[in-house]
Amino acid sequence: MLLGAAAIAGTLLGGPQAIVLAAVIGLTAVSFGGAYMRIMSRPDHVRALQSDRMLKIANETLGFLKQGLDAQTAEAVCRIALGETEAAAVAITDRDSVLGFAGVGEEHHKVGGPIITRATMEAIETDESRVLYSKDEIGCPEPACRLRAAIVVPLDMRGRPVGTLKFYYTSDRYLNETQFAMAEGLGRLLSTQLELSELERQTDLAREMELKALQAQINPHFLFNTINTIAAFIRTDPATARHLLRQFGAFYRRTLEQADELITLERELEYVDTYVELEHARFGDRLVLERQVDTGVLGVPMPAFMLQPLVENAIQHGPHPDGRPLTITVTAHVQGDVLLVSVADDGVGISADALPRLFDPGFGKGLGIALRNVRDRLSGFYGADSELRIDSVEGEGTTVSLVIRPIPKPA
Repeated sequence: MLLGAAAIAGTLLGGPQAIVLAAVIGLTAVSFGGAYMRIMSRPDHVRALQSDRMLKIANETLGFLKQGLDAQTAEAVCRIALGETEAAAVAITDRDSVLGFAGVGEEHHKVGGPIITRATMEAIETDESRVLYSKDEIGCPEPACRLRAAIVVPLDMRGRPVGTLKFYYTSDRYLNETQFAMAEGLGRLLSTQLELSELERQTDLAREMELKALQAQINPHFLFNTINTIAAFIRTDPATARHLLRQFGAFYRRTLEQADELITLERELEYVDTYVELEHARFGDRLVLERQVDTGVLGVPMPAFMLQPLVENAIQHGPHPDGRPLTITVTAHVQGDVLLVSVADDGVGISADALPRLFDPGFGKGLGIALRNVRDRLSGFYGADSELRIDSVEGEGTTVSLVIRPIPKPA
């Protein structure tokens, strides 16, 4: 039996020399390795080998299936599975058409065409696997097609079949328990990966919508405050009002154009400069803006309006009653394993009693709303390890810091 298997292997590997070599190996195994062969043929070894192959396929296909099930990802998955199984060809379909095909017969099993195998449609309709033992059951119209058997496994998402995974063989003698278990196991693994990719996509979409909703809360706030500033100059200084209105129009137009995109820290600082210019027209020399930013972090990506509302808070709530100038300092630098971006002022500060309550719903009016907004957007975009930190001493000033970890790569 070993000699016969060796001869078959030699034929598949190519030519008489390979057959002789395989026979010698078989004789050696018979003479010296009987015990080893018995160990290797145990069911637990087969299961371990199966598991190893399936995990390898799952690992290699994960990056593709995270992108969803389409022609490009299906083709890649088919080729990976083909290289790790005994199948002569591997195919993936959606509910209507062939998304990917690799192996024997790919010159006529065209990707993009409709499903022609009735058993494939039955597997989708019933959500049950099908085993095909003949070329007729496969239904390929090509007379010279060498595919003679197949296993069809449904791929599920949310309990509903969305396609199939198909393993083709050149003979029905390959249809054994090992191949059935491999096909079923891979089908479940790929279905799980598709579920996870869809869940991740939905999570990203929800996060994106949440960030847009949070940003929408800030934009009107900024809009109305700026319009009020300009309105104050319409009668007293029309030329200044016109200049500020043009500045604001150009600024807000850029903001709307980039509402669906991330911006860089450098662009956010430009927004801050424009906003302070608008407010400087109202406060004059009583408002001073300083910047201490490492140039290496200017390309860090962030949602728009992360710093501007912090500067706005400082201007609205920080000025001294006696009219002393308010200095606002914006800093950004790497500190250890975090990126620290801060807005500090030397204004009136926040009382020790009020400081712990800033994020409480209904507390602080505009101050609390803006801070909660920035905090939520910070964790929503950068992750839960990032935080908004507030340090304040009454009568000395307030520092609000974006503690961003891990440090994002510059755009």
